[in-house]
Amino acid sequence: MSLWAIGNLVVLLVVVPLLVALLNRVLAALERIRGAADDALSGGVAIIGELNGTPALLETTDGVIKEVANGAVRYAGSVAKLLG
Repeated sequence: MSLWAIGNLVVLLVVVPLLVALLNRVLAALERIRGAADDALSGGVAIIGELNGTPALLETTDGVIKEVANGAVRYAGSVAKLLG
């Protein structure tokens, strides 16, 4: 056998299976990443659906804050009169 034939056999019997095994590992990792990305996308879409009522909730919160502030001012005025 010539040196080229031995080199070709080594490539066919060692290098090619090694490359196929490494390619399988890379493709498996890519599939896991794709699955995780799909899960993140579906979760993001679900969150967007939950945020549609946010402006109305913020208006309600602003109203409650104004009521609490008015009550606090009235309370502080009463306490000032009592202590004053």
